[in-house]
Amino acid sequence: MLAQRLAETPVLLADGATGTNLFEMGLANGEAPELWLEAHPDRIRALHRAFVQAGADIILTNSFGANARRLALHGLQHRARELNRRAAELARMEAEAAGRPVVVAGSVGPTGDLLAPLGPLTEAEATEVFAEQIAGLKESGADVAWIETMSAPEEMRAAATAAAQIGLPWTLTASFDTAGRTMMGLAPDAFAGFVRDLPTQPLAIGANCGVGAADLLVSVLGITGAAAEMAVIAKANAGIPVVQGDRVIYSGTPETMEVYAHLAMDAGARIVGGCCGTSPAHLAAMRRALDTHAQGPRPEIAGIVAALGPLVQPPPTAGGERRQGRRKSA
Repeated sequence: MLAQRLAETPVLLADGATGTNLFEMGLANGEAPELWLEAHPDRIRALHRAFVQAGADIILTNSFGANARRLALHGLQHRARELNRRAAELARMEAEAAGRPVVVAGSVGPTGDLLAPLGPLTEAEATEVFAEQIAGLKESGADVAWIETMSAPEEMRAAATAAAQIGLPWTLTASFDTAGRTMMGLAPDAFAGFVRDLPTQPLAIGANCGVGAADLLVSVLGITGAAAEMAVIAKANAGIPVVQGDRVIYSGTPETMEVYAHLAMDAGARIVGGCCGTSPAHLAAMRRALDTHAQGPRPEIAGIVAALGPLVQPPPTAGGERRQGRRKSA
């Protein structure tokens, strides 16, 4: 279904945050979001519904950490396939009730382990972990495996291999949160080259999460510049996280995310959405951007900084120094 929607529509709107919105709905620190699939299915469905009503074309299942390795932290590793089935089932209910085409994307996050030789998990073992998760998502009607927030090429390859084994189309996004690279050192253009060399190809690739909308757009520019033939995803956090007491607040307003959406389209993104901190109100503003957008020139870093604020983790220049953007004065 995602391939068809990409063929029909210039730009699709993906949804916003799952975790941060569930915290606003009462999820406690340290509580497994996946347990809400059973304890509070009404709240999970309500979040999906709010994103659909805000204009989302793609909704992500509540399954980011629903692989056996992550679930083991809560003693739930034996329930991975079951919980992923439930996550896809709840999202599918809201997609079917939307009255228009809505893609159900099965969220697949990292295992939380370093892969060998740096850590305990082999690539083959990671593939098995992801295959179990993706099988559960497929069984309840997920349209695509949405592999996200990845850092290590080996783990990316394991998840992509698992999706191919299960027979589910897939997408892949990385988090470029360390001076313009992933935590494991992969730059956006190298990421595009890595994906191009995989034996099976995704429906789309891109960037999500990271450290802010401006930084993410710089990563998107690197990906679109190196992979002009691929559909590219931009799913940025709603600004910068700020700790207020026992809460984490994201600085981006709906108006900020509307500007971000315009810039993401100008940068070549075919799927635009929000990550941490992105509420239905933010997403509605982004929907407005998609519906009113007039294509502009490919943005430059200075223009991104002027619109969205300084880069938090600027990538190094060729000379080894960092580019530090500055907001223009009003």
